[in-house]
Amino acid sequence: MIHYRKILELRAEGISLRGIATSTNHSRQKVTEIIDLAEKKELVCPLDEIMTDVWIEEFLYPEKTLEASGRQPLDFDYIHQELAKPNVTLSLLHHEYEAECRTNQKIPYSYRSFVRHYSKYADKHKATLRIRRKPGEIMEVDWAGSTAFIID
Repeated sequence: MIHYRKILELRAEGISLRGIATSTNHSRQKVTEIIDLAEKKELVCPLDEIMTDVWIEEFLYPEKTLEASGRQPLDFDYIHQELAKPNVTLSLLHHEYEAECRTNQKIPYSYRSFVRHYSKYADKHKATLRIRRKPGEIMEVDWAGSTAFIID
């Protein structure tokens, strides 16, 4: 098993790639790959307690856990980008995914599994902020989605 947490912590301490590779018994190429991926996905030290090696591996390589199932892998980055567009839903993206699987002669995930895997991906990448306030104290407006129109 790769010690992702130890690699990232040693890098944060300023240890060289060669030193990290020696102390973790991994190749320098693998250490470099892990560090580059972590920087690309903005995973920086100090790491939280919940960030175990398994958590970090799923965060850095989300497709790894899905490859073993024999199904068409999901492109989470594409799904995430498409959902940012107006009038795009997960059911629409799942329909496109199924059509792509049929053309490639691959087995697609069911809609329920598709949503579950994407939700796990989104939970790790979404930044949320909880605003604590009394109910009715402030009025908030949700500007997401299609805008309303008025006919006079």
